[in-house]
Amino acid sequence: MEFYITLFAFFGLILGSFFNVVGLRVPKKRPFTNDRSVCPHCNHTLSWYELIPVLSYIFQGGKCRNCKKSIGILYPVIELVTGFLFAFSYVHFGISIELIVALLLVSMLVIIVITDINYMLIPNKVLLFFLPLFIILRGIEPLEPWWSSLIGGLIGFCLIALIILISNGGMGAGDMKLFAVLGIVLGVNLVILTFFLASIIGALVGMILLLLRIIDRKQPVPFGPYIVVAGLIAYFYGETLISWYLNILM
Repeated sequence: MEFYITLFAFFGLILGSFFNVVGLRVPKKRPFTNDRSVCPHCNHTLSWYELIPVLSYIFQGGKCRNCKKSIGILYPVIELVTGFLFAFSYVHFGISIELIVALLLVSMLVIIVITDINYMLIPNKVLLFFLPLFIILRGIEPLEPWWSSLIGGLIGFCLIALIILISNGGMGAGDMKLFAVLGIVLGVNLVILTFFLASIIGALVGMILLLLRIIDRKQPVPFGPYIVVAGLIAYFYGETLISWYLNILM
């Protein structure tokens, strides 16, 4: 088992590095399949030894070897988080169809964190790439009951659409589409749980950032990362949380 955990963690580290490139280039409509990776400051083409996940960042002191400017900490964090989540998905589900769902979900959400933090955007291209894969996999490995994915996607979409209408744009269309995709993966109960968890996490983090004067009240902040964290909690632990909550009420 340890071998497979290490293998999935390594695989996640490599893909995490790739997701950084995807998340930064897709919103700008730049190709990421053929172009070599470059420094975001001086456009220096990176050598293979400058692209080793996490290690290159550490050995270079978080700076570009060419221009010596700092490279964002988000790069190695994304690589580490992706590696951890890939390994955790294997531990949680073992070799199964649901493991494929988990790895794809983690991949999509990691890319969305990058795009939303950097550009406050959840690209349609990312969602449309993963959507048919989730539909196919939920056909192979359906939720219980089978219609939960369909209704979950509809609820996820309509819930955020209603908030957008009521708040006059308090949330974005990208959030609405993301919730629709999450609804297909999670089903009715867990997509609703995701919404409540995202709201709580967003409120708590927002208050902390305001108290620390990192942001001001009128400053727009991306909501996608909160949805991502909430979605992952709901996906891996949602049923446990719902059972725990219901037991408290009884």
